[in-house]
Amino acid sequence: MRFLPGEWFVVRILLALAVLDAVLLYSKNIGVDAAGYAGIVAVGLFLVATGQYYRVVRNERRLALALVAAGLFVLFTIFGSIFNYMFLPNTFAPIDDFLMQIDDAMGYHWPTLLIWVSHYPWFGTVLYQVYFTSLPQLLVIILVLGFMGQAQQLHRFLLTGVIGALMAIVIWALFPNFGAKSFHDLPQSVLDAFPIAVTPAYGDALLALSRDGVDYLSPKNVLGLIGFPSFHTVMACMSVCFVPRHRVLMPVIFCLNAFMALAILVQGGHHLIDMIGGVGVFMIAYALSGVTMRRLNSAYQKIGEPQAV
Repeated sequence: MRFLPGEWFVVRILLALAVLDAVLLYSKNIGVDAAGYAGIVAVGLFLVATGQYYRVVRNERRLALALVAAGLFVLFTIFGSIFNYMFLPNTFAPIDDFLMQIDDAMGYHWPTLLIWVSHYPWFGTVLYQVYFTSLPQLLVIILVLGFMGQAQQLHRFLLTGVIGALMAIVIWALFPNFGAKSFHDLPQSVLDAFPIAVTPAYGDALLALSRDGVDYLSPKNVLGLIGFPSFHTVMACMSVCFVPRHRVLMPVIFCLNAFMALAILVQGGHHLIDMIGGVGVFMIAYALSGVTMRRLNSAYQKIGEPQAV
């Protein structure tokens, strides 16, 4: 196999996560939907292997870049999700009361926002659709950067996501929180007005996981655990920051994420402070990925990838 420096960095993190996940699953005696996870891991490995074929055998560097990065993205998504669940049940008490006090000081109240949006059901539906574009946006950016041959920019993108996700998981593990949807009820008229991705019932399920933990893991029913810092916000920042300067793609990504800012609150059931935390995590992850890529720059130069980050 022939991995580029940034890819090797991510591969090492993936291997460490995979081993850690396996040890924790065994020690906690948590059952696993082996077939479900094996299918997703197989997709990731297939993409990486296909990328290696096009790099080593066919010498199609751009296609290889896109395929390997997409495979690593899939693998980290699944291993990172399992790792997040290993902190259940939570050791520390949730800090949502504190986060809601900060929201109150900023004049933000989630149910009031939802009631307002319920007067414009079409808008709530648009936000629902936008909310689920986060991962597809990242995948599109991976493919476009790969096919453009921007290896270092692509690998900095991957590193930013990996570092940001691990930071969010660690912060959440130390200071558990589950978002506004877990501590507020909504009128039935609001629930009926437009589709809501994350409802108070979803929040109740999160609180139950926090209290009781999990005894069986399946990709079919994994929930998004983290409220603060909002990883949806991290992903939105990544999309805006790394989108290639293309006359069609760039305005589309910018427009989607202008709506995403509100969708994260409405559809994600977040505290407002969650988003501020997400921006902070992105900034730190972006800076750290830059430092890492600069240290790897000489290795890229040696293999003919001179583009600076």
